Amino acid sequence: MRAPGRLRLGVNIDHVATVRNARGSAWPDPLRAALLAETAGADGITAHLREDRRHIRDADIEALMAGIAIPLNFECAATAEMQAIVLRHRPHAVCLVPEKREERTTEGGLDVAGDIPRLTDYIAPLREAGCRVSMFISHDPRQIEASAAIGAAVVELHTGLYSDLLAEGHGELAERELAALRKGAERAAALGLEVHAGHGLTYDNVEAIAAIPELTELNIGHFLVGEAIFRGLGPAIEEMRRRMDLARGVAA
Repeated sequence: MRAPGRLRLGVNIDHVATVRNARGSAWPDPLRAALLAETAGADGITAHLREDRRHIRDADIEALMAGIAIPLNFECAATAEMQAIVLRHRPHAVCLVPEKREERTTEGGLDVAGDIPRLTDYIAPLREAGCRVSMFISHDPRQIEASAAIGAAVVELHTGLYSDLLAEGHGELAERELAALRKGAERAAALGLEVHAGHGLTYDNVEAIAAIPELTELNIGHFLVGEAIFRGLGPAIEEMRRRMDLARGVAA
């Protein structure tokens, strides 16, 4: 097993836009949050442009592309509309996620294995445009192998179930899920995929995930935006960075 290096931290700013949209005003500004995250040590910014525009809006993507110096990870559903938007902006990375209008947040992973021909065709122009394409999936080996087969560069493993089990006090089940995430990361790396993880990560559960050696990036948003109410966004990110580095044995 290779020695793990420093993990990248992608900060998801979706819920800064959620707060803004609740009042229908211009504040708080997602771009300002992204710039603060950049100053606090974030390695990238994640923003999910949903079909219903419930938080991030098209103008936010315009502002982020023009305003930040670190990479933008553009999350979206695999629709024709979103493909056109990606090809117009050409962000550093595109993470394809499942999306249902009735859900509060992304539930589960994308079924790549059940949609191989369409997704192969869908990501081809994104790859040609220079975007690193990622699949947001479960640790199911079928989904990992399908992601490699369609030509994705990255998989992001869904950590939501592990986070929920741990928070609900189901320690034994959480350990089983953590073991499955480890095996999934090993399988993905063996297939030549870059391996990321995210969803539901907090100070209390991040270290076990961060310690998985094959991971190169964590994407964290909702918890950091919530924690920012109490300690400020910069300090909240700095503390997450500290815990991730601690898990990897990396000096600050």
